[in-house]
Amino acid sequence: MSQSAEPMLLDHNYDGIQEYDNPTPGWWWMLFHATVVFSIVYFLFFQFSPDSWTLKDAYNASVVVDLRKQFAEIGELKADEATIVKYSTDKKWLEVGRNTFATNCVSCHGRDGEGVVGPNMTDDAYKNVKTITDIATVITNGAANGAMPAWKNRLHPNEVVLTASYIASLRGKNLPSARPVEGDVIPPWPKGN
Repeated sequence: MSQSAEPMLLDHNYDGIQEYDNPTPGWWWMLFHATVVFSIVYFLFFQFSPDSWTLKDAYNASVVVDLRKQFAEIGELKADEATIVKYSTDKKWLEVGRNTFATNCVSCHGRDGEGVVGPNMTDDAYKNVKTITDIATVITNGAANGAMPAWKNRLHPNEVVLTASYIASLRGKNLPSARPVEGDVIPPWPKGN
């Protein structure tokens, strides 16, 4: 004759309430151990695997997707005079050029284009630019034997045009610079329609 096992009561009680000593269910322990194993695999993957990704990578991927959607609105831009002049006054697209400049160009040209290591972009003197289209050419191909890197493999062609438009819009602000005036004074940019 088997006796039914009485649940074991704990020795303490609170306000007249006594607890049973029930073990944690097996499924709970399996889940706990699975999370420990997962955390080890997760840590090793994201710290040491060349196939891992970061939040920065995810952000950059989403920026690319967003830019593609935006660029679908304007199509493939050409780095010609009319296009650069047109977008140098378009506030929406100038912001894209400003963001590209802020991401890639501030270390050399300063936050506002005033020149740090690279030349001042806010005055009327230019080293490698004679016409407004030369700005896009310098961005694309670089200049000064690599001191100004070529961005053709890192930027979308529309980003090059919009950044050139942004740089063109900086002209005439004449911000104070740590660098002396460099290059020759060139004629003003053509006016837009």
